[in-house]
Amino acid sequence: MATTTSPQDRDIREALGERIRQANAEGTPLRIVGGDTKAFYGRKVQGRRGEQAEALSTREHQGITGYDPVELIVSVRAGTPLTTLEAALAENGQMLPFEPPHFGADATVGGMVASGLSGPRRPWAGAVRDFVLGARVITHGGDEQRFGGEVIKNVAGYDLSRLMVGAQGSLGLLTEVTLKVLPRPSASHGLRLEMTLDEARRRLAEWGRRPLPLSAATWQDGALHLRLEGGPGSVAATRERLGGEDLDAGYWEALREQRLPLFAGEDDRPLWRLSLPQRARLEVDGLDESAMLHDWAGAQRFLRSDLSAATLRAACTAAGGHATCLTPGAAEPFTPLPEALAKYHRRLKAELDPKGIFNPGRLYAEH
Repeated sequence: MATTTSPQDRDIREALGERIRQANAEGTPLRIVGGDTKAFYGRKVQGRRGEQAEALSTREHQGITGYDPVELIVSVRAGTPLTTLEAALAENGQMLPFEPPHFGADATVGGMVASGLSGPRRPWAGAVRDFVLGARVITHGGDEQRFGGEVIKNVAGYDLSRLMVGAQGSLGLLTEVTLKVLPRPSASHGLRLEMTLDEARRRLAEWGRRPLPLSAATWQDGALHLRLEGGPGSVAATRERLGGEDLDAGYWEALREQRLPLFAGEDDRPLWRLSLPQRARLEVDGLDESAMLHDWAGAQRFLRSDLSAATLRAACTAAGGHATCLTPGAAEPFTPLPEALAKYHRRLKAELDPKGIFNPGRLYAEH
């Protein structure tokens, strides 16, 4: 791949590795920090004995180390601002297909991978994990290891690379990631169609069996919101066929960045994200599905609720999903793992981070 440079490019792998080597020898817990825009997402990082973790920043480890627009491959250091990467891709008419949220101007590529969060396009394009081809990670011994490959056909190490996605920095320090990118659609248009939730579910199920250029779908407050993307002719024809009102172009960014009224309003009840089968129904007293924001064509639902975590999670588990609390400071933001799965998590953590120095407790108390 061709390399690119800018005045901000900097490689501090050796300094990061030395600090990790020292922390591992001393048993010092580390809190890995990029832009810190997703600090709300997860538990407080602290050592196994409750001691405060020392911050380890990746912000100075910046730069796009390789980019081949023809092959749709880019390699970038973890501390690189997400806006820098997106701007470089946009210059070549390309994008990150999974539409990652920023939650602030300082968001970094490392935080994007560590959180594993995707935007409205995720059901149609794929998640962050689907586009990771390779990664470089500093392990507990302070050495940088390379996993995966830099071409789509190279499948060696795919699984280990992708373990870093959503791991919240608990398995090692991500220093560089290689991603597959895609061309930006040549046309895009948003629609708003008034209808009930049941009608929206029926319509989306029907449209899902047809070759329509859908790239996002939400339902809230009595209306279905759609984004059409693709060739100009296909988008125009579908727009005319479906009807409805034009939707403000800023809606999808506001949804991705959680700036819609549901997220930014005065309601101080806990904010929840429910991940469920698209057409699953939740039968819980005090839970009104019509008051939720249904994203990902119904597979992701946001709500404010003062119902207990146990009640919400029991209902989601029964429906084949799980619930995550997005309110900062939640004691247990993530649904507890079944014991069989938790055992594998503990074994993996013990193998890759035996002294528990990388973001201990970020995901679960015992991890």
